[in-house]
Amino acid sequence: MSTQKKLKLGAIIHGVGGNIAGWRHPDIQADASVSLEFYTNQAKKAEEGKFDLVFIADGLHINEKSIPHFLNRFEPLTILSALAAVTSNIGLVGTVSTSYSEPFNVSRQLASLDHISHGRAGWNVVTSPLEKTALNFSKTIEEHPNHAKRYQIATEYLEVAKGLWDSWEDDAFIRDKGTGVFFDPDKMHPLNHKGVFFSVEGPLNIGRSKQGRPVIFQAGSSEAGKNLAAKEAEAIFTGHSTLEDAQAFYSDVKQRAKEFGRNPGELVILPGIAPIIGSTEKDAERKYQEIANLVSIDKALDYLGRYFEHHDFSQYPLDDPFPELGDLGQNSFQSHTDRIKREAREQNLTLRQVALTETTPRTPFIGTPEKVADLIQEWFELKGADGFIVGSAVPKGLNEFVDYVVPILQKRGLFRTEYEADTLRGNLGIPFSENRYVKKIITH
Repeated sequence: MSTQKKLKLGAIIHGVGGNIAGWRHPDIQADASVSLEFYTNQAKKAEEGKFDLVFIADGLHINEKSIPHFLNRFEPLTILSALAAVTSNIGLVGTVSTSYSEPFNVSRQLASLDHISHGRAGWNVVTSPLEKTALNFSKTIEEHPNHAKRYQIATEYLEVAKGLWDSWEDDAFIRDKGTGVFFDPDKMHPLNHKGVFFSVEGPLNIGRSKQGRPVIFQAGSSEAGKNLAAKEAEAIFTGHSTLEDAQAFYSDVKQRAKEFGRNPGELVILPGIAPIIGSTEKDAERKYQEIANLVSIDKALDYLGRYFEHHDFSQYPLDDPFPELGDLGQNSFQSHTDRIKREAREQNLTLRQVALTETTPRTPFIGTPEKVADLIQEWFELKGADGFIVGSAVPKGLNEFVDYVVPILQKRGLFRTEYEADTLRGNLGIPFSENRYVKKIITH
């Protein structure tokens, strides 16, 4: 059996997509974001392609300028529970905020998903960047925690969640009908956490799963985000437009993990890509233009505004240089807004150019199946990624990737032809999560 390191692949199921006007394309199902049938078909297609996981993103604040998918979409853990019932091998990863939820509830929900799916659950930890999210949770905008505080909360939140998931040792539930013993009380462990942000007694009212606990994903690329990922996460969902940027991020986070005393090989880095695959280069370009041409400039300005706390960009001349925004965006999508401002400045871009580029970014992963496979191989072998989260920039994007690109990667020995394990941890190559109380016994 080959010991060659293999790519890891996830599929982001994004309903009508991340493009603000993509839903208008004649080949896109207009109600896909709330269609169980659509999500089921996408998950089954990804599993057919032997993907490691499906990924459900989320947010907690919308307004009339939000993209259609954000306006009307499934809550992640609900749809993932439904997908657990119609899939057998693929991992199920969902986004849940640490700023606007309680650790006990979320730990319980994720543990339940992990049991329902027999060890296939993962949690994408986010901190909710938009300030107006506070208004949906009985708070004022002023009470929305700033960037640094959000990551402090997230760090303690993860400490609590991991502690709750260790409430029961793996063999705590005896269930002996003859003796009447349901559980071993010595293997139940209240948490008794009292911290800066949370006070949680425990124990959690559900035991550990087949993989120990859900896999922790993280998606922030700011300094605070990278530190949290390097210290606590087991997989990172990131995004880069060039191999050089991907390599720099990969090297940086792996080194940080090492400095935290971790094995960098047990932290899986997965940039998001949205391949556009055509029978020829011209065919792929046609597919890109079909989506790009659906976007009007006013909708593009709305889309851009979301990254800057829904800033109103319509007040600026479209063909003047991108406006100076000062610190706007620093408390929201910090790494993303920093990049936008930096690229606009370095390339002397106009507001129109920035808005249209951000709304329908031109992926480098565009072309024939062989070209896309070549790029994936290059990024993987040159340490820009351990794998990828594959999105659909165009109709049938995931289907075409599974049908035409995956076989090439398999033929080259870069990707599995069968699942290696029956848990998400096993397939990602991340070790089983040992219970901390068992660890103490073993080490002493």
